[in-house]
Amino acid sequence: MPLNIRSDEVNRLAERQAAAKRLNKTDAVKLALENELRRVDRQEPLWLRLKPLRERIAACSDTGLLADKDFFDDLNGEQ
Repeated sequence: MPLNIRSDEVNRLAERQAAAKRLNKTDAVKLALENELRRVDRQEPLWLRLKPLRERIAACSDTGLLADKDFFDDLNGEQ
């Protein structure tokens, strides 16, 4: 079934993409949709991207020391 787009903005974007890629509008829209779907498929969820960081933090031993305002002020030379 054909796609019928009735948005002036989408039409302008398709025309810009077509001109930039030297394609007709149909091929430009197809290329843009394929690229976006490829990008979405490659995107890892945030919890997976943060897994290495969480593992590094978990591997650190607990010193039992408090990191309060005085501690951070001292690090910044503000005491």
